Amino acid sequence: MRLLRSTAVVGLLTMVSRVLGLVREMLLAAALGAGAVTDVFLTAFQFPNLFRRIFAEGAFNSAFIPLYAGKLQSDVPDEATVFARQVMSVLLTAMVVIVIGAQLLMPWLMYLLGPGFIGDPDLFQLAVLLTQITMPYLLMMSLSAMLSGVLNSHGRFAVAAAAPVLLNLTLIGILALSPAAGPDLALHLSIGISLSGIAQLIWLFAACRATGLRMSVTLPRLTPGVRRLIVLGIPGAMAAGVTQINILVTSSIATIEEGARSWLYYADRLYQLPLGVVGIAMGVVLLPTLAGRVRAGELQSASNAMNRALEISMALTLPAATALAVIPVFIASGLYERDAFTPQDAMMVGQALVPFAIGLPAFVLIKVLSPGFFAREDTMTPMKFATIGVAVNLVFGLILFFGPLGFAGLAIATALAGWVNTILLAVTLRRRGLLEPDARLLGKLPRIIAACAIMAAFLLTAEHYADPLRVILFDSTLATLIVVCGAGLAVYGLAALLTGALRPSEVRAALKRS
Repeated sequence: MRLLRSTAVVGLLTMVSRVLGLVREMLLAAALGAGAVTDVFLTAFQFPNLFRRIFAEGAFNSAFIPLYAGKLQSDVPDEATVFARQVMSVLLTAMVVIVIGAQLLMPWLMYLLGPGFIGDPDLFQLAVLLTQITMPYLLMMSLSAMLSGVLNSHGRFAVAAAAPVLLNLTLIGILALSPAAGPDLALHLSIGISLSGIAQLIWLFAACRATGLRMSVTLPRLTPGVRRLIVLGIPGAMAAGVTQINILVTSSIATIEEGARSWLYYADRLYQLPLGVVGIAMGVVLLPTLAGRVRAGELQSASNAMNRALEISMALTLPAATALAVIPVFIASGLYERDAFTPQDAMMVGQALVPFAIGLPAFVLIKVLSPGFFAREDTMTPMKFATIGVAVNLVFGLILFFGPLGFAGLAIATALAGWVNTILLAVTLRRRGLLEPDARLLGKLPRIIAACAIMAAFLLTAEHYADPLRVILFDSTLATLIVVCGAGLAVYGLAALLTGALRPSEVRAALKRS
């Protein structure tokens, strides 16, 4: 399959998961609002979920896939399967130790994860309990990530991309059916998170067996292949998970201000939708594509794949970022403002959403540019840049948070760190001759920006006249938002065709099988 076709498969299933995730957040906002209990639950959810995103969305596989793909091309029978079993055994052992250790140390770890809870003993104890309950999710997601990498290497992108849907379905079911409220509802949701991890692991094991892959656990041994994976995997996890690490840093600081943790989370969920659909899907498909072409010595073909990935990702990301930046409060109100979630909460989410929107193209570009290093088994360089990004995020986050900007300063720092990391990746790839923007890419970008500007003007006008439309739509802010955004998407599509940013022939050619 060509790059866009494979990306579309992953992107479609990721979109289903992210849309269900958005439904989950809407229900969560209505049930718990943006307060102390929500801050505690989100902290408990984020710590293991951080590792889910780092592992399941590319970091672990950035090291695993090139090694596994190389063994698939070996003349030795079943070498790849043996390697996968060895990795699974070591990974299982390591994660069991980490999970148990984290659960035992959680009363002390919470001083770092939720410093704002220290002054309230009951809130602090609740945060510790809920995080201990959700920690097994890390174990399940680590194993699921490895199985997803195996399936992706065999071209089974869809099965792996569908697994996260189970998490959202589980939490939606609890939010819709549980009679509990407040801390009790947060407890039920935390239990549901770990149960959903078990369901995802079973799903992927079954998919491997259906593909003819017999995965099993053996006695853990640090074989040369496993050692090589560890050497590549640790810096790779730091590099590919930099956005999530930055969010963890800002979220920990945000617990100092009640409600700020929740406002940042709800804003984060909005830009995670296009990030997941475009950036993560593109990265998942691009890595094995680049790895295969680099190993085959097809460097020009690899460069072309990188250029098309940049072109496609910006054509899909920039309009989403534009919409989030120009009508942030309108979007937050339409999605979240009901029951326990107040108009003031929507205003606060909008304040965080603007800088996140500005950073969104950078977050996507990190996912697209990093495989240029990973495919060549260079995970150390992206890790160095990721470390610089984390430092930028921490320093500016503290300065802006305790300055006049408050919690919105944390979002600004995260966006700034994303752009610093992106620029370092792009400049380094260019200097090494691994990134050569072609005439088609350079010609498309200004046209995409022009189409986004036209869409922005339409969205601002539509927001101004939204009240009459809301009356027609039975006073539903959500329905009004859907109509306005749908019309904005249509305007962008038409503008993209008129400016030449998108050509139907190119899209049809990209979607065809090779």
